[in-house]
Amino acid sequence: MKILKISLLISLLFLQFVAVGQAIKQERIINNFDRDWAFMQQDVSGAEKPGFDDKAWRKLNVPHDWSIEGAYDKTNLTARGGGYLPSGTGWYRKSFSLDESLANKKITIEFDGVMANSDVWINGFHLGKRPYGYISFNYDLTKHLNFGKGKTNVIAVKADNTVQPASRYYTGAGIYRHVRLVATDLVHINDWGVFITTPEATIQKAIVKVQTSLSNESAKAAQVTIETAVLDAAGKVLKTIQSKQNIAASQSAKIEQDIVLSNPKLWNPETPVLYKTLTKVILGAKVVDDQVNSFGIRSFKFDAATGFWMNGKNFKLKGACLHHDGGAVGAAVPLSVWAFRLNKLKEAGVNAIRTAHNPVAPEFLDLCDQMGFLVMDETFDTWTAAKNNGEKGYNRFWKEWWERDTRDMVMRDRNHPSIVIYSVGNEIHDDLNSPEGFKKYKDQQDLVHQLDPSRPVTMALFRPANSKVYTNGFAETMDIVGQNYRENELVALHNQKPNLKVIGTENTHVIQQYLALRDNPFMAGQFLWTGFDYLGESDWPQITNGQGLFDRIGEWKQQSLQRQSWWSEKPTVHIVRKEDNAGAGDWINNWTPTDFDTYDDAKVAVYSNCDEVELFLNDKSLGSKPKPADDSPRLWDVTFEKGSIKAVGKNKGKVVSEETLKTAGPPAKLVLSVDQNKLSTAWDDVAFLKVTIYDEQGNVCPNADNLIKFTVSDSGIIDAVDNGSIISHEPYKAQQRHAYHGVAMANIKARTAGNIEIKVSAEGLEGASLKLTATENAQTK
Repeated sequence: MKILKISLLISLLFLQFVAVGQAIKQERIINNFDRDWAFMQQDVSGAEKPGFDDKAWRKLNVPHDWSIEGAYDKTNLTARGGGYLPSGTGWYRKSFSLDESLANKKITIEFDGVMANSDVWINGFHLGKRPYGYISFNYDLTKHLNFGKGKTNVIAVKADNTVQPASRYYTGAGIYRHVRLVATDLVHINDWGVFITTPEATIQKAIVKVQTSLSNESAKAAQVTIETAVLDAAGKVLKTIQSKQNIAASQSAKIEQDIVLSNPKLWNPETPVLYKTLTKVILGAKVVDDQVNSFGIRSFKFDAATGFWMNGKNFKLKGACLHHDGGAVGAAVPLSVWAFRLNKLKEAGVNAIRTAHNPVAPEFLDLCDQMGFLVMDETFDTWTAAKNNGEKGYNRFWKEWWERDTRDMVMRDRNHPSIVIYSVGNEIHDDLNSPEGFKKYKDQQDLVHQLDPSRPVTMALFRPANSKVYTNGFAETMDIVGQNYRENELVALHNQKPNLKVIGTENTHVIQQYLALRDNPFMAGQFLWTGFDYLGESDWPQITNGQGLFDRIGEWKQQSLQRQSWWSEKPTVHIVRKEDNAGAGDWINNWTPTDFDTYDDAKVAVYSNCDEVELFLNDKSLGSKPKPADDSPRLWDVTFEKGSIKAVGKNKGKVVSEETLKTAGPPAKLVLSVDQNKLSTAWDDVAFLKVTIYDEQGNVCPNADNLIKFTVSDSGIIDAVDNGSIISHEPYKAQQRHAYHGVAMANIKARTAGNIEIKVSAEGLEGASLKLTATENAQTK
């Protein structure tokens, strides 16, 4: 699949939900509930009461992560795991009115995620608590609401992150995902009540199986008709089916319908074609509830001998693990950020994502559906046993909450064609060499199978040789054996027990782990640690874990350049050199030493999937080298000279790829680039403004660290600034940022429709400016 522009991806995701509604009036009322909250970053007595005075509180829209707005401090209680950002308690309040016409409706509030230990009140009534900050949840407000002119309601949310350290990696804090208010009839489709599978999926024929769960919360029995239509990507109705069902008062029912389609378009990573179902609940002659769901038609399997298959094609899951933070934006991640990052991973050859180690925002999975990524959907980082640097985390709640949280994640996510496997744990420290450990895993696997029989279950095993899971029978209970690192152990396990299906759930960037996947047909795939650098899990003064293919702002690194040469289908050539003289330091992708006087022995490597690579120094050939059998880099020992170094890749004697690096002079000017020139006022829409420092000849200055200042016109907002450095403690909510490796970035949002002018400056350098066009957002989430 070609890389799509972020604005197009955002539009596609909106359209998949609104296209049907434009042609057919929908009865289910879904209102965006993100705007106009009052916020206080401290614990406040009585804030749950409707009459509480919050006039002095900060006014904002959600999603909102207040932790990322704070200052880095070594003494912050989040410590190593939470990236040394602040913790505490935050309160949110929102007043709203409801029309009298809604008084006979069921009214529900839906939260995609609140971090963490959330309590929610409506008009002073306590609706409930959810400890797990990553889970989506909802509450029925119906019995506690005021309707009609002049009557108001107050929703209050408390997010308590005071108990620390609560996680081994950054969590964020607050209502950091979207919120909706939903009104349905008393006879309605249940929460996540439509389940779509495609038990038969070929290019000739597909069977679309739709299971609909309904509830009748009225006082009398209801004779309903369930009508389900399948629509193509353009919104055209392909086929419709009806079923009748009698539902007694205060009872529920399930209806199963099979819809046969001829010559369907199959979903796969190259052509991720999506369909929709429109499910209507008809009472008498009236539609009383309806719901649109997106799905894909595909078949897949994991085979013990040959790995992963989809639609009859055998290929590897070339995966990367992703944490839920978006770098400078923290945990409140606009969809544009995910689109930007997934585009980068696709360029590097990645085709699969592991949601490490928790449920993600639902729109992230929508994006994976749209872009053709395969997904390992994961529930937990801990069960009951604590982990270092996160001792006071979900382990305190797992025993009471695992079943509810697992159920909610699977029910919410199971229609996504991108998801091909579930994981119920990451490096779990509970004793798996005991009956209790066996039961904990089996209970979770059985629950997932009950809710979604169409997908297998795994977990990311931790030091399996030590935990005895390869010899005590535990591995045999797993649908697919997943293991973190230690690839040789996993290969040995399969060679001893060839009936087991295996997958690498977490892997490093070294060649031995790459070869374990390439050279063993039974290895279904692997997931690199990680796709992007992520906040936390690093020791001060580092505040970011730097093991990603890309840094926080999406800059290429040694491991992503090499990975592209291994996993990408396009011809690739990249030059790296050792940063310091005579082979010392890291591999870097530039030809500008920090100290010209002491740098003469340059160890050079070229990452390439081309048959032959020739290296040139100032246009003089240093020789050609063929592709090694193990795909290792081609190495040269080069006496450094200022100027240019060029690598030329050839296939069958024809030049197919090349890269040139040039020695930069002193910094002279700033150059701006942006990923999109047009954006909307939608919260999820962001333009990525990149500032690069160049010399007079137009060469990037990779050692420049000048302080760059940003200004933006009133129609725009500088939402965050960053440079990707894992040791920078500069604030993200700011108007300036030092460059790192000659680069800095700003996330630009539109405040209002119109032209947005951005200017950048740095002392002693020529500044730059550009304009963006913003349009008013017409869609709601």
